[in-house]
Amino acid sequence: MVAKKGFTKGIANTPSWALKENQVTPERVFADRRNIVKALGLGALGASLPGQVQAGLFDLFGSEDKPAFAVQGLDYSKPNQFQISDILTPEDKITRHNNFYEFGTSKQDPFENAQGFQVNPWELRIEGLVDTPLTLDLNDLTTKFDLEERIYRLRCVEAWSMVVPWVGFSLAELLTMAGVSNKATHVAFETLFDPDQMPGQKNRLMGGGIHYPYVEGLTIAEAMNELPFLAVGLYGKTLPPQNGAPVRLVLPWKYGFKSIKSVVKIRVTDKQPPTSWNQLAPHEYGFYANVNPQVDHPRWSQATERSIGEGGLFSAKRIPTQMFNGYAEQVADLYKDLDLRKFY
Repeated sequence: MVAKKGFTKGIANTPSWALKENQVTPERVFADRRNIVKALGLGALGASLPGQVQAGLFDLFGSEDKPAFAVQGLDYSKPNQFQISDILTPEDKITRHNNFYEFGTSKQDPFENAQGFQVNPWELRIEGLVDTPLTLDLNDLTTKFDLEERIYRLRCVEAWSMVVPWVGFSLAELLTMAGVSNKATHVAFETLFDPDQMPGQKNRLMGGGIHYPYVEGLTIAEAMNELPFLAVGLYGKTLPPQNGAPVRLVLPWKYGFKSIKSVVKIRVTDKQPPTSWNQLAPHEYGFYANVNPQVDHPRWSQATERSIGEGGLFSAKRIPTQMFNGYAEQVADLYKDLDLRKFY
């Protein structure tokens, strides 16, 4: 790791999203999102188990080491406003506890099935209602922008959470470079479609029944906010494939499925784009998908979450979920005219 600027531990002005020790509450068992796969009759054997049970069998209690995808160190700065004092989730948990259905529905599948993933050559196209359409290659993703580290909280809709040190650049910076038309209302994102490399795209059972390629979207106001981040690395190194190599979106105030991985297309548009989980189960997954402890998933509570840290499955702490995952100060104004129970 090479950092351009120093990092002072324990910033005096703690950001609004930092958790306090007294916010920790007792843990309890909960169901996870993968039960939808069972309900639709699309899941492979074991997909109906609660996510933490599946994860506990492999991710959180350890497993046999596998040959790792080659990652490289990155050169980046550490802006103080994005450095928080929350305890980071251990790197091995971040890289082995993943939802990336293109490589399978079980938490260990992405690590197991993505190690041969090829990211070079790569093209990320920015198109649609922009002044200057852009195409970025693999080298551009790490050299064309001043990379920075942002420590963000990640909240999965399955009610588990992590704290991740991402490395990348602002989505707004990229969109500004392309020049967004004043007719634009939304931004659409698309994951690589490559069934030969992504077995979940080839096999409907293994991929959870999603119609691929995976797609996501934001309003233009959301996209131009300071928080959306295009990550090209974590823990100071380039992204491993199970975490979305070579570039993924990170939206810390939204549920994790909005943070689309292995992105190949960003399209600025004047229409609300389709999104994959909303297409699969619209009664459960809305377009906005903001973290909201007051609006439960139809099949489980969103009031609390399991914070994944050191140790195994049953050592994970149960903590209260914050509105917008603790980022209300930065994003609440985006939704001041919306009924967040209706626009979930």
